[in-house]
Amino acid sequence: MSADPPSPAAAAAPASGTVHWIGTGLSTGRSGLSLVCERARRVVLWDRTAERAAARLAAHGLAGRAEVRALTPSALADGVGPGDVLVSMLPAAEHPALLRLATDRGAHFACTSYVSPELAALAEGAAARTRTVVLTEAGLDPGIDHLMAHDLVARGREAIGPAPATAAFTSYCGGVPAVPNAFRYRFSWAPYGVLAALGSPARHIDSGAERTAARPWEATRPLVLAGEEFEVYPNRDSLPFVAQYGIPHQWQLATFVRGTLRNAGWRTAWKEVFDTVSAGDPAAVRALAAALAARYPTTPADRDRVVLSVSLELRTAAGTRWRGSHLLDLTGDGDESAMARCVSLPVAYGVTRILAGALPAGLNRAAETPRETTRWLTFLAAHGLGGTCEETSSTPSGVPA
Repeated sequence: MSADPPSPAAAAAPASGTVHWIGTGLSTGRSGLSLVCERARRVVLWDRTAERAAARLAAHGLAGRAEVRALTPSALADGVGPGDVLVSMLPAAEHPALLRLATDRGAHFACTSYVSPELAALAEGAAARTRTVVLTEAGLDPGIDHLMAHDLVARGREAIGPAPATAAFTSYCGGVPAVPNAFRYRFSWAPYGVLAALGSPARHIDSGAERTAARPWEATRPLVLAGEEFEVYPNRDSLPFVAQYGIPHQWQLATFVRGTLRNAGWRTAWKEVFDTVSAGDPAAVRALAAALAARYPTTPADRDRVVLSVSLELRTAAGTRWRGSHLLDLTGDGDESAMARCVSLPVAYGVTRILAGALPAGLNRAAETPRETTRWLTFLAAHGLGGTCEETSSTPSGVPA
């Protein structure tokens, strides 16, 4: 199925075929980097040193498939040309500077992070100045979860038509140990960032009312998936995604929450963390994060696991009930962690869409049109990231289906 064509006013500048992949941390997986090497005319891998970048390529079985460069602001600025694609696998704080560089060079930009107000403003200016494509929220969470949400909303609208309905939407994602340890967690990104994120209030809808959990872990509840128990809690601000996912105005939201998933027993195991975060001392949080990372190190024998559950349930006044759900459950192996695969493959596919001229200039989040969402989900399913999708419906006797 072909993608929705961009309008002439939003048409992007032609892509040159060169991709600059910036950063080779834990989220740079073999699957994503390999795809870019297959589809791009030229790939340049940037890291702190060229030797480090070359070692990462070799570890992924891609030696010689990309050029390697030492990352410095001046070297990157000299290396980027019109129509190139910059893929930032660096922390979110680094994205604005890279997007400014892309705009100055007439290049395109992609990352897996949430859109900040600064990035959104820069994207608007980039579209107007240089017809730059800015692809964001194209990893796992955010990313694959967006695709699943758009798919379920489209299925739900088709199932019940224009009828008003009460809706319950949940989206929970987590990277957990494949074999739970005493801490019920292993750090797959900056330990301090993991702990500090718990100090951010979480806004969501529960029982039909907007609620804010000042301490998100206090809103933890159990969740059973395929017979296995997990613990979930709200994360960040869920409410802007009501509009982003295209929730119809005639659906009354009883529940709308995007959150984090953990192994059962997590809340008990993390009591020390919660006590420290509650005290509000950043230095103490940083010290504890370092201590916990040392206490529960990740070894080469450890395997990670990604679990993503997105569900939507609709009920009409006439008694019609529809429910759809997606479940992705992936365990890493010796070649690639589950997290690296789930983060790098979607953004790499997004890069191929930029190279093909399929995305419009300006801000793009994963895939936001029905055709493009279907295209992304179909690709990911063909590469082992499809998971399972279930759909059920019931209509009271005597009521037309």
